[in-house]
Amino acid sequence: MAAPAAEPLQSHDLACGYSGRAVVQGVNLTARRGEILTILGGSGSGKSTLLRTLAGLAPPISGGVRLLGRDPYALAPAERQSVMRRAGTLFQHDALFGSMSVIDNIAVPVLELTRIPRPLAYEMARAKLALVGLSDLPHRLPSELSGGQRKRVALARAAVLDPVVLFCDEPTSGLDPATASHVDETLLRFRDVLDAAIIAVTHDADGVRATADRAIVLDAGRICAEGSIDVLERSDHPAVHAFFHRPKALALRDRTGETSRS
Repeated sequence: MAAPAAEPLQSHDLACGYSGRAVVQGVNLTARRGEILTILGGSGSGKSTLLRTLAGLAPPISGGVRLLGRDPYALAPAERQSVMRRAGTLFQHDALFGSMSVIDNIAVPVLELTRIPRPLAYEMARAKLALVGLSDLPHRLPSELSGGQRKRVALARAAVLDPVVLFCDEPTSGLDPATASHVDETLLRFRDVLDAAIIAVTHDADGVRATADRAIVLDAGRICAEGSIDVLERSDHPAVHAFFHRPKALALRDRTGETSRS
């Protein structure tokens, strides 16, 4: 009998930070296929720091990460690239190449990380562009797009290789509520179509309610609560209560103008 497949992402007693100083520590989590797991917490709580380490972009200080059953930080370069091809990352500021068209941006991971022929790479890029609802804009430059359109193009690029795990850093930051809802719908579509584990850092309480299957909340460098959104909304922990029940004006400010490092 075959052993059960490992969960797409796990961490054990994970500590991460900068220059040997832990910002977050003691993190034990599991992300499963077909779910959106959100990482919540106040500014400076270490959300993005944790995401970078989970995504294989910044080595942990201690503890471990298992991405698709492997430790990405302990692999030889060729093995590491093989694992990382199955993970996609949406960066907070989209990180699109300004001199390249939308379709060229989306095709980059296919052309750089695989031996797939160029015509097929562009077919894959067009398919993902259609999935984010922008199939009529393949030849636009990023500067010709709205903020919401750039986010969706960046999502298409992050998902072009059909990742098993998709990491998203503040996917709706800087967007108005209506535009953010389109991005939320796109994340739900990717979760269902790709059957991926999506791990998203966010300040957006409305987006969490609309998309998250589970969430963890960081406070004072540790996970202070985790569970379904229904459970967390009833929590009396100060950090959890502050996230879900803060004044509307503050929530809108964080959604449309939050730029602080976390």
